[in-house]
Amino acid sequence: MIFVDTNYFLRFLLADVSDQHQKARILFREAAEGKVNLFTSAIVIFETCWVLLSNYDKDKDQVAKVLNSLLDMNFIDFEHHNLLRQAVSIYKNSPLGFIDAFNLLYAKAKGAKELKTFDIKLSKKFISL
Repeated sequence: MIFVDTNYFLRFLLADVSDQHQKARILFREAAEGKVNLFTSAIVIFETCWVLLSNYDKDKDQVAKVLNSLLDMNFIDFEHHNLLRQAVSIYKNSPLGFIDAFNLLYAKAKGAKELKTFDIKLSKKFISL
């Protein structure tokens, strides 16, 4: 198993550093062909979101599209894949940030009956789910 870090996803998606983009492309192709097994953490997906928003000035729709394209890479084992997929949808279609959307779903999945937060938008969304 090979762990894939944020920068591999970013170089692959942005193709802004040619040699690193090529290395990432090769690794992902090998995984798609079943030659290697890849996995990553939910934190890597959160960091990818943050970097795209803060360093590359991507808007919410662009980031949601990128995150969905990553999660479509069925040859990579994503920690909390289903929750991440649902969180992208909430993120895209609500005023919540991606991390809040994930935490909302994570709390519900763990059986939380209540969410203690000072964030009114998050609290309202928790109640409505």
